[in-house]
Amino acid sequence: MKVLGTVTGMTAGMHAVVMCAETPSIGDEVLDGRHRRIGRVQRLFGPVDAPYASVALDSETTIKPGTELYFNGAKPNGKTKRRN
Repeated sequence: MKVLGTVTGMTAGMHAVVMCAETPSIGDEVLDGRHRRIGRVQRLFGPVDAPYASVALDSETTIKPGTELYFNGAKPNGKTKRRN
């Protein structure tokens, strides 16, 4: 498990905006400090050297700015799910 970064705010569509400490992949699961899944990385944006991530939260999930989030890194064999 790797540190994703710190929540900087929330959007009107209930997405958390996270300033990334490490760059995740789109679709990675996002976990809170108790290792519970709270959502998935929906989008990456901003400068390449300091990106931000938009995290689509699961239903009924609330998060405060300043909260540190984590993510599961890429699968060990490098395979990812393909879209048709």
